[in-house]
Amino acid sequence: MYSDITSNKRKTWVLVTLFSFFTILIVGISGMSAGMEPVPALILGASFSIVYSTVAFFVADKTVLFTEGASKVTKNEAPEIYRIVENLTIVNGMPMPAIYIINDNAPNAFATGRDPEHASIAMTTGLLRRLEKVELEGVIAHELSHIKNYDIRLMTIVVVLVGLVALIGNIMLRARFIGESRDRNNQATIIFLVAGLILAILSPIIAQIIQLAVSRTREYLADASGALLTRHPEGLASALIKISDYKEPMQKANNATAHLYIANPFGATKHSAGSWYSKMFSTHPPIAERIARLRKMGV
Repeated sequence: MYSDITSNKRKTWVLVTLFSFFTILIVGISGMSAGMEPVPALILGASFSIVYSTVAFFVADKTVLFTEGASKVTKNEAPEIYRIVENLTIVNGMPMPAIYIINDNAPNAFATGRDPEHASIAMTTGLLRRLEKVELEGVIAHELSHIKNYDIRLMTIVVVLVGLVALIGNIMLRARFIGESRDRNNQATIIFLVAGLILAILSPIIAQIIQLAVSRTREYLADASGALLTRHPEGLASALIKISDYKEPMQKANNATAHLYIANPFGATKHSAGSWYSKMFSTHPPIAERIARLRKMGV
């Protein structure tokens, strides 16, 4: 468990560092293509990278919750849910996360935040309507495991970095409008226009690769850890069956946040079930395999 936490922390900083250098390089070169001297252009890139990374670290979770249309609820507004989360956090020896509800018929849930002290769990109204208490406990325990293992920091930062890829592509596409030199407009701007267009086209693929780099094994780990917490793996297994039985996508499903959810928010419409593409590029392991592993646990 502790090795997984350490690994997640290390992966987070490696991703942030790599993207920081990438940002400095792209923004700096874009500045030079617009007529800036090399040193000021690189300083601009470094400044942008530092500000973006710092802001992302502290507000990424709020951005995700806003993007997904999640609304915070209090103990008085959702006493039963609050009680389940509170009991499981006490057993797990961790702080109480904030609870959010998403008004969506598709049953799903995710956790986000930068650490256990600043974490949130979001659940859809569809999940709350369809699951029995023991099943809901299994889902919440799964999300609490993501929080305790620091998966949330890594997964949330990935969302912001995916957005950065798209932003950099946009910067490169617009670089031509900043230039003051006609000579540069005829040469460098064309190069950056093409590069920006390529990056814009490839950004979904880059985003998918980044998400896969986070590793789908974290879902298996969270399943197992959650089952150990509740001492009832069948509860989560039953919940996963009900979640997978709902075939429609979530209303606000998008590639940037798909990996956060306990199950693919695109339902059965994103890729055909069992296809080679689905198995290779899915942000989640197959539900059937997760259920089989849970049912093999001798808790």
